[in-house]
Amino acid sequence: MKRAIRIHSPGGPEALRLEEVSVGMPGPGEVRIRHHACGLNFIDVYYRSGLYPLDMPAGIGMEGAGVVEAVGEGVSHLQPGDRAAYACQPPGAYSTARVLPAKNVVRLPDGVDFETGAAMMLKGLTVQYLLRRTQPQGGLQPGDFVLFHAAAGGVGLIACQWARAMGLQLIGTAGSPEKCELALRHGAAHAIDYRREDFVARVAEITGGQGVKVVYDSVGNDTFAGSLQCLRPFGLLAVFGSSSGPVPPFGLQLLAARSLYVSRPTLFTHLATREATQEMADDLFGMVARGDIRIPVERRYPLAEAVQAHRDLEARLTTGCSVLLP
Repeated sequence: MKRAIRIHSPGGPEALRLEEVSVGMPGPGEVRIRHHACGLNFIDVYYRSGLYPLDMPAGIGMEGAGVVEAVGEGVSHLQPGDRAAYACQPPGAYSTARVLPAKNVVRLPDGVDFETGAAMMLKGLTVQYLLRRTQPQGGLQPGDFVLFHAAAGGVGLIACQWARAMGLQLIGTAGSPEKCELALRHGAAHAIDYRREDFVARVAEITGGQGVKVVYDSVGNDTFAGSLQCLRPFGLLAVFGSSSGPVPPFGLQLLAARSLYVSRPTLFTHLATREATQEMADDLFGMVARGDIRIPVERRYPLAEAVQAHRDLEARLTTGCSVLLP
């Protein structure tokens, strides 16, 4: 018997229960991993609260790192004893061990510890598909302005570093002077405290009234209208999360004045195959190996304290990356 965090019905952090579970052998195309660390992400809140529905009872958590214990039929890129990391569906990473699809599991490079591996996969691969694959008309070139909301979070701090390596001028928003300073230290060219400043007016000032080529928005409801106003003609708004709630319905005519584009991309559309997963992971690992990106693990919680971890996450008390330790 292993331990896992389970939810039996949607709710607040108290819906998370630590239970004993049976972990079987992997079937065809599957692998079993014994976790050394599990990633903590805001998407986990969406699943716990019911915003993203699950068949109950359900596991929770979408990234982890550990050691491969067994592989199923047809799995050739992994073998027992390999150090490995992943970001995948279905949820279930908050556990001491689990069985999961092998296509989203990759070998963890030498020199990358388990905590860093668990913290980097979902967030780092998210940044990879945003900055490399979700680009505005004409692509992104050095010197281009981009706006990135929640720039002091786990995804945001990786994005600040990645954008700097690409030569982009990333304008980050965050909720305090301390978080703005953190974003600047990690590579943001400019930082806006959205609690004290009008981010639309500040973006116009920073860009000389031209606007940005692309806005990467994980906030959703609270920032959607302002994000559209920050775009230059033919600009792209990529809404990849909804921490403040889903974007409300809107008319397409809202985009017409400047021929704007809006996208709702998801990571797992990009991770649909083993080959795509490996290609994206290689890009991420390369950025880390060259020192272009550091993965800041700021908080560590025992698996049994997942409730407190979620309370801290929703209260915006976390910066950088956090992990659960089985």
